[in-house]
Amino acid sequence: MFRELVSLAQSKLRAQEFSGKISCGQVSAAIETSSGKQFSGVCIDAPCSLGTCAERNAIGSMITEGEFKIIRLICIKGNDVILPCGACQELLLQLHPENSEIEVLTSIDGETIKLRDLMPYWWGNIY
Repeated sequence: MFRELVSLAQSKLRAQEFSGKISCGQVSAAIETSSGKQFSGVCIDAPCSLGTCAERNAIGSMITEGEFKIIRLICIKGNDVILPCGACQELLLQLHPENSEIEVLTSIDGETIKLRDLMPYWWGNIY
């Protein structure tokens, strides 16, 4: 299920540095929407904290295409699967009421966790 997403995310990993201040591509993310479309993004890191996560770049591409509901997500750094950061988890939960069901890959062996299990006490659940 995640094979294509893993390949997509791995294909975007290209650690690069620009201007001595900006680096990017050390982390990549890929998402699959409920319509089956896939989107990817890489991190952009800046010392002034104006960078952005790979997940948010993938989400931006998805939103640009009019999609909001995600069913699968993978984040990778090098050869390691990593979890989306807290800010990205928050954004994912706010994008669509069913995004708490997103399957997040936790290991290259195919283990997953639902986003709701990463954020069991999410403030949006009380409203």
